[in-house]
Amino acid sequence: MARMPTLFISHGSPMLAVADSAARRFLAQLGPMLPPPTAVVVISAHYDTATTEITAGDRPETIHDFGGFPDELYRLRYPARGSPGLAREIVGQLEAAGLSARLAPLRGLDHGAWIPLSLMLPRAEVPVLQVSINSRRSPQEHFALGRALRSLRDVGTLVLGSGGATHNLALYAHARGRDDDSTPPEWVEAFNEWTAGAVAAQRYDDLFSYTERAPFAAQNHPTAEHYLPLFVTLGAAHDDEHGVRIHSSYDRGLLSLDAYAFGLVQPGPREIRVRSASAGPAVLH
Repeated sequence: MARMPTLFISHGSPMLAVADSAARRFLAQLGPMLPPPTAVVVISAHYDTATTEITAGDRPETIHDFGGFPDELYRLRYPARGSPGLAREIVGQLEAAGLSARLAPLRGLDHGAWIPLSLMLPRAEVPVLQVSINSRRSPQEHFALGRALRSLRDVGTLVLGSGGATHNLALYAHARGRDDDSTPPEWVEAFNEWTAGAVAAQRYDDLFSYTERAPFAAQNHPTAEHYLPLFVTLGAAHDDEHGVRIHSSYDRGLLSLDAYAFGLVQPGPREIRVRSASAGPAVLH
């Protein structure tokens, strides 16, 4: 079985599910370009717990963990099944790596999981699990979590980090007059491009210390939870897999919707062109 790639995507606003945008079109194109996964394990910014949890229900519910949006969003369901057996295997892998973990059989899929997957894998035929983050823990600890999950890729599992390359929600909420094509302010673009360069060049020490080394880190991530899934993805990548930016766009010029792939090679006429780090980022719109 071919090794699955590992991905980090910025899921943006819940409106991604229903409103046309470059990011929405990108995710709809991305799904068919992936090797067919046997399961998907999502590390979402919206599943934040003190002890690492793995969803373990047979039929996880669709959680509408947002408010103030159009009614059509609350009518959407993503009826993917779970995989209690795989959840137990993941707990065993994490414990073998020295990480505490427990099953969460009653926990459903939050919008950081089901909204992008409804675009990437709309038939909901693949089992989906979530592994929680802990925003009180360091980037290095989330990298270690990714390392412990890395072997899942060799048995066909897609390890998917879902967060945000930038995420100042307070400013975003007050920018209703801006549209998707708004030019990002310098402080957003500077942080976003710093991240892209650090991922491509595997400057992981810089990324681990992003709060001190990245320009405008506090403005772009007042809280850490949307950036931490990136570190799980980095940990799930192998040393010879350079991160490639496969999408870049903005919502209201403030939320970066960048996406990164590691180990993604898809030949053929609809290929995502993967370049080396020295050649610069590849972008699929």
